[in-house]
Amino acid sequence: MSGKQCIPRVVKVKNKAPAEVQITAEQLLREAKERELELLPPGPREKITSEEEFSDYKLRRRQTFEDNLRRNRTTISNWIKYAQWEERLKEIQRARSIYERALDVDYRNITLWLRYAEMEMRNRQVNHARNIWDRAVQILPRVNVLWRKYTYMEERLGNVVGARQVFERWMQWQPDEQAWHSYISFELRYREVDRAEGLYQRLVLVHPEVKNWLKYARYQEKWGSVAHARKVYERAVDYFGEEHMDERLYVAFAKFEENQKELERARVIYRYALHRIPKQAAPELLRNYTIFEKKFGTRRGIEDVIVSRRRFQYEEEVKTNPHNYDAWFDYLRLLESHGEEPDDLRDVYERAIANVPPSQEKRHWRRYIYLWIHYALHEELQAKDPDRTRQVYQACLKLIPHQKFTFGKMWLLYAQFEIRQKNLPLARRALGTSIGKCPKSKLFRGYIELELQLREFQRCRKLYEKFLEFAPESCPTWIQFAELETILGDVDRARAIYELAVAQPCLDMPEVLWKSYIDFEIEQEESEKARNLYRRLLQRTQHVKVWLSFAQFELSAGKEESLTRCRQIYEEANERMKNSKEQEQRFLLLESWKNFEHEFGTESQKARVDKILPQRVRKRRKVQAEDGSDAGWEECYHYIFPEDEENQPYLKLLAEAKLWKKRQREEAAEQDPEKDTH
Repeated sequence: MSGKQCIPRVVKVKNKAPAEVQITAEQLLREAKERELELLPPGPREKITSEEEFSDYKLRRRQTFEDNLRRNRTTISNWIKYAQWEERLKEIQRARSIYERALDVDYRNITLWLRYAEMEMRNRQVNHARNIWDRAVQILPRVNVLWRKYTYMEERLGNVVGARQVFERWMQWQPDEQAWHSYISFELRYREVDRAEGLYQRLVLVHPEVKNWLKYARYQEKWGSVAHARKVYERAVDYFGEEHMDERLYVAFAKFEENQKELERARVIYRYALHRIPKQAAPELLRNYTIFEKKFGTRRGIEDVIVSRRRFQYEEEVKTNPHNYDAWFDYLRLLESHGEEPDDLRDVYERAIANVPPSQEKRHWRRYIYLWIHYALHEELQAKDPDRTRQVYQACLKLIPHQKFTFGKMWLLYAQFEIRQKNLPLARRALGTSIGKCPKSKLFRGYIELELQLREFQRCRKLYEKFLEFAPESCPTWIQFAELETILGDVDRARAIYELAVAQPCLDMPEVLWKSYIDFEIEQEESEKARNLYRRLLQRTQHVKVWLSFAQFELSAGKEESLTRCRQIYEEANERMKNSKEQEQRFLLLESWKNFEHEFGTESQKARVDKILPQRVRKRRKVQAEDGSDAGWEECYHYIFPEDEENQPYLKLLAEAKLWKKRQREEAAEQDPEKDTH
């Protein structure tokens, strides 16, 4: 055939329409079951009645087996079936010859060696079987099943010495752990304890895993002595050293000492391991130590264990998220409450403050800055180290980006620390630097409070001046400055400060400032000046509270004309507020005027005020939501003043209509009294 490859032609389906009669899988299975298609009739049994027929049968079968082998020599199952057939015919020599021929084909087939040796063992050919096992383990020394079968045969034959020799030959190849344990179990079955101990010593050198050392120690504890078991544990600890420490070894060692009632030894082992193995690699060690301390420890020991576990948890938290400042606070609080060593606590503080917030936004720094505060307070109050405390404050103040934001609390705490150290120049320098770099109201007030406590009033004046240059709209600052001058007895200076304050174009709380100014003049018994201040204030605002305060001031003057002045103020206020849209304020004014007249006025004056009191009418009005949609209705009160009715014709007409309706009801009641009663 030429080099071209034949590609089969794809047959296209001409009719893709579904068949008229559809056959399901269930129908196919049912038909197959009915017809019994999967069952074949058994072949005819061959009966052999003579030696010649038997010889002919063997010849034909051997010919079949040989033909199969010629067709496929590498199929080992054909060789094994052939040999097993010869074995059933008790043709052991022929079966042996077949196995030898098969080994020539594939001498690395483990199944072939196993079947060959098992055949010899079944037929009690011990020497032949031993010879086969020797050949197998020499050719395949890494196959453990061959060695295990070999030793099992020798032990079953009672040849203990021979089995031991086979084990020794096996161990020279340094097999896996199970092989060593099989050898050890063999020696223990014959009470050869010393030999088993020697095997354990060789095992821990060939396979120096922790589990093998532990098995060795348990063996010594069971078959040897406690002292020998302890020596095994100690050897294991020395063997692994501090570089390859394993918690399983120390847990087992400690439990061994606990079982021997050596509680102090067990406690020392636990603590030794916990101080050298990382906590994340020793959860079982920590758990067992906790259980041990709860069973045998004192209160202090139990607390140490709990602190150790919580410390491990906090270490994991801060390692996962170093900017979780709440975790750092909990960690530091735990160490401080437990009385940690100063150096260790300082190290944790340094690790905590090293995690500077990545963004320069104040909201990210608020929690972080408290780490510095706690650190400084710890150095001052607990460690009693003022020099290091000063370094902490200064390092923190250098770290804060004052061009974008600052923390007045930090500056004030530093200044207070220097005051406690009786270092006033440094405290003033710190506060002065803070005002120069990043002026804040809190810093000014803190600096002023410091100077007030030191009775440095001249410095307070300068600070107030700087403060007002920084924030001229701050009414509390103006008031405090004036109060300072009042306390110092300089009334003119205080009055000048108030005048400067009320002259400012924009104030945050002007009503508080004016009230303080008026109260100041009242305290100085300057009634005329207070009255002038009220007049000046009324030029700026017509709020009802100002009128009521003015009237109360005139009433409290205690002079003969006080009632007249007070009444004039009420009348003036009423005239001014007639055109006001704030009906509620006008109603409050008239209510106050009414109370005043009922207390101090005559009957005519009372009647006059009662006449101008408004009528309160309840109404409903629509309420709109923030998005402009209707939110329903609400009730409100509307005030109708009699003075306004006289000036507005439609209100008079409305009043006459109400009066006419009232008369109509009265006439209807007179004509039909029963209906009215009903």
